[in-house]
Amino acid sequence: MSIGAFAKLAGLTASALRFYDDACLLRPDWVDPVSGYRFYRESQLVLALQLRQLREIGMSLPTIGEFFTATGEDAALLIDEQVARVAAESAGIQQTAASLKASLGEGARLTLCALPGPVLAAAVDQVLSTTTQDPEVPALGGVRLEAAPDAISLTATDRYRLATRTLVPSRPYAASWAGTLAGEDLQAAASRLRRSPTVTLEAGELTLDLRMADDAVAHCRVLSEVFPDYRLMMASLPAVTHRVTVETRQILKALERAPATVELRVAAGKPSLLLPDAVVDLCGTATGPDLTLWFELTTLYPALSHALGTDLMLDLRGPDQPATVRSADNGDLTTLVMPCRPHRS
Repeated sequence: MSIGAFAKLAGLTASALRFYDDACLLRPDWVDPVSGYRFYRESQLVLALQLRQLREIGMSLPTIGEFFTATGEDAALLIDEQVARVAAESAGIQQTAASLKASLGEGARLTLCALPGPVLAAAVDQVLSTTTQDPEVPALGGVRLEAAPDAISLTATDRYRLATRTLVPSRPYAASWAGTLAGEDLQAAASRLRRSPTVTLEAGELTLDLRMADDAVAHCRVLSEVFPDYRLMMASLPAVTHRVTVETRQILKALERAPATVELRVAAGKPSLLLPDAVVDLCGTATGPDLTLWFELTTLYPALSHALGTDLMLDLRGPDQPATVRSADNGDLTTLVMPCRPHRS
């Protein structure tokens, strides 16, 4: 086929194909000696598509040449190395941007509190899973941090799920502050937080600084976009009709062998999980009339796996309303989980 037809099928331009020919990466099957026109076979499409995808992840031309001559295992390793390189570059750019933002002459910074680094890192992990990247609403990729003299809260939502984690500072200060932090910056700082016994939070107008025990600082950008009014959303939820309290370890163990859709039943004041091969009576209590709810395992398990302490509480509102997962242990974690429709066989 002609270079134009082949380019259209491969998702490339004719000029790009000429470039890759000159780079000895994708030679045409035949070149007309008179006109110089390039022609390709349909069998070359696989190679062309791989080439396009490798360029999309930023792989260099010499490395692409290695990829095309490598075995399957070595080729996969080259992809992994490229992804790691891009991720490192992205994290570096984000940190540089945060540092640059912190240097814009904000003036005095407000010291909010000091927290154990591993505790703050765990809280970041617990809420970051509820963020999402939406170009139209950048705040959904951020974490709302609200500081009061006696507590710090971290909140994230993708408008379908919500998680909020409250921490009790080890050294509180008489300061109040609120801002939406870039989720990427918090994620990049998490590994450093885990290695620092204490972390002091220092807030400015454009950044929040995380000062480690060794005085190293991680900068987190404060986003200018408005964060969703999650308090209004929580206040608008219907009244709780059932309250279920269960042992965290037992329900997580039962969910390890659960199918894609999980059936939770409340009957005669006792909660249970219905699995394909068994009914698991959960150690705990339940209020309200008999009720059966279904949840997607991929939604329910993450919400329960981050629970604090030995027990968790589920506030239920019916099969078509969000359930609230609550747990507490020197602070609290609240997550909203939406039930689903039952899967009929």
